[in-house]
Amino acid sequence: MSKRAVIVVDIQQDYFPDGRWPLAGVEAAADKAAAVIAAARSAGDLVVHIRHESPAEAPFFAVGTPGTDIHPKAAPRPGEPVITKTEVNAFLKTPLDATLKDAGVSDVTIVGSMSHMCVDAASRAASDLGYKVTVIEDACATHDLELNGRKVPAADVHAAFMAALGFGYAEVKTADAWLGA
Repeated sequence: MSKRAVIVVDIQQDYFPDGRWPLAGVEAAADKAAAVIAAARSAGDLVVHIRHESPAEAPFFAVGTPGTDIHPKAAPRPGEPVITKTEVNAFLKTPLDATLKDAGVSDVTIVGSMSHMCVDAASRAASDLGYKVTVIEDACATHDLELNGRKVPAADVHAAFMAALGFGYAEVKTADAWLGA
């Protein structure tokens, strides 16, 4: 069995233009993620889908709403694990680590959303748990943030988090570089 897995983090309806929390560049990032997922499937690698659910009063991913559905661009195939989480970190209070270990996985590639939250948390946790981590930076998306009245554009948020992950937690690549294109 393969020792590699792609972890698809929160590519869900609420992050797309008609959702409750649309992200900058989400369509292009989902297209890149779809290419990575397709290549992983062709190579026989494990593909694990993560979906987030929040309490009903949350601004997005509210339990029972269509926004929690995985977007068709990243839809799981029969037999691929789908892990539902309620925390930012996909490893916290979920069977993700056990799923990877049971499959003999040592290397994980991470795609998804949001760069500054769930992708960052999953990448750091995976590294802390001993996995070799690769993050596909152009297969991830985020949105603008604000600090003390200062707007931080999504592209800057994304770049800062990818740079931080690349500094100490993961190899950060483009989809084309990962695909060998």
